[in-house]
Amino acid sequence: MAREAPAPVHNNILKLALAWGFVGIPLAWGVIQTLANALKLFQ
Repeated sequence: MAREAPAPVHNNILKLALAWGFVGIPLAWGVIQTLANALKLFQ
């Protein structure tokens, strides 16, 4: 029963950064747009 070698750490960091970017960029855009629209209510 042979085990596979673990993936290199830099490969995991790249995948993690891409995953956070895939989620974080649209999330940040939505928060910015929501705040901009909310500020219009208080002017």
